[in-house]
Amino acid sequence: MIEKRRETKETQITVKLELYGKGNAKIDTGVGFFDHMLEAFAKHAHMDLEVDCKGDTHIDDHHTVEDVGIVIGQALNEVIYPVKQIERFGNATVVMDEASVTCDIDLSNRGFLVFELPIGGKVGNFDVELVEEFFRAFAFNLPLTLHLIYNRGKNKHHIIEASFKALAVALRRAAAVNENAGIPSTKGVL
Repeated sequence: MIEKRRETKETQITVKLELYGKGNAKIDTGVGFFDHMLEAFAKHAHMDLEVDCKGDTHIDDHHTVEDVGIVIGQALNEVIYPVKQIERFGNATVVMDEASVTCDIDLSNRGFLVFELPIGGKVGNFDVELVEEFFRAFAFNLPLTLHLIYNRGKNKHHIIEASFKALAVALRRAAAVNENAGIPSTKGVL
């Protein structure tokens, strides 16, 4: 299990993760909806994940959500790179009732985000615009190329949860061990 910490004037975060775990999660960010999304992410990635964050949520949830994305990305960077003997590419389409979201990733060591989820407003007290902030921080700190594409749906909770689960399944598939893959790039390095 790897442990990563980050402390700023806005947040104090500790993340522990085991990439090839059982999907166990212990999440406490102070942002209930976000905790729920990270629990779903860990479960479907089959990753053991612990997140403890004390953030300035009295201002808003922005710093907490973004900074947790940074730290999870950095922790995964330490266990994934340099890439060797894994599939590298992963994709998944996840449905949740009426919602469907597709995620495609490349463990390319290049940060990029395509975020095409038509969501806004709030889910409970959670500002939905923070979903993109999380995925951007995650993608650029891992780094990986991440495409999240909305297929259909109306319920914002369902769309967002499908996106976290789709990323989880795509990451699990991309990180799947393949001893014949060597370094999965014609460049010879990622």
